[in-house]
Amino acid sequence: MTTLLAPPPPTRTHSTTDLLLAALAPMSWGTTYVVTTTLLPPDRPLLAATLRALPAGLVLLAATRSLPSGSWWWKSAVLGMLNFGAFFPLLFFAAYRLPGGVAATIGSVQPLIVALLSVLVLGLVPGRAMLYAALAGTGGVALLTLTSEARLDPLGIAAMLAATSLMGTAIVLAKKWGRPASPLKMTGWQLTIGGLVLAPITLAVEGVPASLTTANALGFAYLGVFGTAIAYALWFRGIDRLPPTSISLLGLTNPLVATVAGLVILGQTLTGWQLAGFTIALGALVAGQVYSRKT
Repeated sequence: MTTLLAPPPPTRTHSTTDLLLAALAPMSWGTTYVVTTTLLPPDRPLLAATLRALPAGLVLLAATRSLPSGSWWWKSAVLGMLNFGAFFPLLFFAAYRLPGGVAATIGSVQPLIVALLSVLVLGLVPGRAMLYAALAGTGGVALLTLTSEARLDPLGIAAMLAATSLMGTAIVLAKKWGRPASPLKMTGWQLTIGGLVLAPITLAVEGVPASLTTANALGFAYLGVFGTAIAYALWFRGIDRLPPTSISLLGLTNPLVATVAGLVILGQTLTGWQLAGFTIALGALVAGQVYSRKT
C-alpha cells in the first residue's frame, strides 16, 4: 500500500451540489433507528457498532490502498474514535433504549454544539441568523417527533447527548485539520481504526451470537454499505467544502426523511402540531443554508 498523500485542496466556494451530496448522509442515517429495531439482533449495541464499522472500513482500505502518514496516524485515530469507535456504540445504545423521536430531538442540538465549538476551536463566531436557525430546527424537530407516550430513559438520553457531542467535536476538528487525502480514503482509515478498537471489546462484553438471521444480515449490509461507507464519504466531503454550522444543520434532514418515509411507506399521518414542527424544521434548514451562502 502506498502512503503518498494528496495535497490539501484549495479553498473553494461551496455549491448547491456540495449541499445536496452532503445531505444524502444524514438522510440515510434517518433509517438507522428503524433498521436497528426491526432487522438487527436485539440488545447488542456493540455488535451492531462493530459490524457497521469494521467490514466497511476494511473494504475501503483495500479499495483505496492508502494509509495515513505522519501526524495523520494520530489524527485519524482521534477522528476514528469520535466518529465511530465511541459514537457508534453510544448511538446504538440510545437506539435500543429510546423512541426515535426522543433520539432525533436530542440529535438536533448538534448545530448548537458545533457553533459553540467553532468559537472555541476555530475562532469562528456564527451569525445570529444561523443560531436562530439552529434553535428553530431543534424546536421544530421536537414538535415533529415527540409524543406524550415518549419514554425518557435517562441512560438513553445521556448516551444520545454524548454521541451528538462527539460527532459535533469531530466536525470541528476535521475542519481545523483539513484533509490530506480523498474523503473515501479518510473514511476507510477512520472506520478501520474505530472498528479495530470495538472488535475486542465486543467479543469480551457481548460475545458472538450463535447465529444471524437473513434479516440480521440484510440489516448489517444495508447499514455498512449505504449508511456508513457511502454516507460517511459524502459527509467528510461535505465537511471539507461546507462551513461547520452549515453542515451540522443538514442533520435536520434525518428526522424529516424519517417522517416522510413513515407517511409514504407506513401510511402514517401527522397531527397539526407535527405538521407545524415539520414546517419549522424544514424552514430552519433552508434558512440556515441560504444564510451560509451569503456569508
